[in-house]
Amino acid sequence: MTRHARVRALAKINLDLRVLGKRPDGFHELRTIFQTISLADTIDVAFTSARRTAIVLDDPLAIPDNLIARAAQLTLDAMRLNGRVEMRLTKRIPMGAGLGGGSSDAAAILLALPVLAGRRLPLRILTDIAAQLGSDVPYFLLGGTAAGIGRGTELFPLADVAPQPGLLLAPGIHIDTKKAYQDLSPRLTTDLQRNKMVSFQTLTWDTCGLAGVGNDFEEVVFEQHPELAAIKRRLVRAGATTALMTGSGSAVFGLFPDRNAVQRAMELVKRSAKGTQSFQISLVSRVRYRSMWRRALAEHIEPRTWPPQSRYSR
Repeated sequence: MTRHARVRALAKINLDLRVLGKRPDGFHELRTIFQTISLADTIDVAFTSARRTAIVLDDPLAIPDNLIARAAQLTLDAMRLNGRVEMRLTKRIPMGAGLGGGSSDAAAILLALPVLAGRRLPLRILTDIAAQLGSDVPYFLLGGTAAGIGRGTELFPLADVAPQPGLLLAPGIHIDTKKAYQDLSPRLTTDLQRNKMVSFQTLTWDTCGLAGVGNDFEEVVFEQHPELAAIKRRLVRAGATTALMTGSGSAVFGLFPDRNAVQRAMELVKRSAKGTQSFQISLVSRVRYRSMWRRALAEHIEPRTWPPQSRYSR
């Protein structure tokens, strides 16, 4: 028997991102606020029980070392199960833009495959697998507004930000994340780290206001790519209440009071940012995120559980 589902893997933005310093393990200590948005990839996934494992990925873009194939293999290993997994990926989230598209695609497989295979993996196991795949992947098992610390894998739920509409601009500039960290590291003084921790703590208690948000990578990335700073200025001039680069770039987003303001901003920005992809977006709460998943897997799952639990498991 083959079971299949079509799922949406949502993008994320960073409503705030602070880099404190380098850790003993070579990674940087982060403080960030993740937020899911409506922009999404689509994945068709099917599972067929079989004596031998076969993972088949139909990826028209031929993305090298695609995380979803690795996610499928690790999930089968965790379930101690063989089978044929067939996946078709339809990309809409721009790659290399700080939107977490590849990470979200991988998390989508972690959530969907156990359901289709008739097994149950607790969130603890899924989170362990997700952390092996990438620092952003665990967040997409949860969705909504969340604080991420450490490498970004230690996650804490925050009150969801009001569902503001927004405009996302992706100019197609590739940012070398490793170099961005290298350029930023010499500027991270001890006093600055303390100030960042205090201000981040204050922000997480008042996420609805979004006052004082920032992205430390803007300092070094805008020096290398002043056109990104220009995009941010255009969003502010167009009426954005919050405008920020997400992740280490290169996508920049603006949040607006209403849809009409987004539409007006889109017309203004289009005339001055040729060659830039633009997307109207909305912020997706944790409740909406999980409802989306329950609808996508409705015929295969028990109601009101998270992560989604297969009704076929014994």
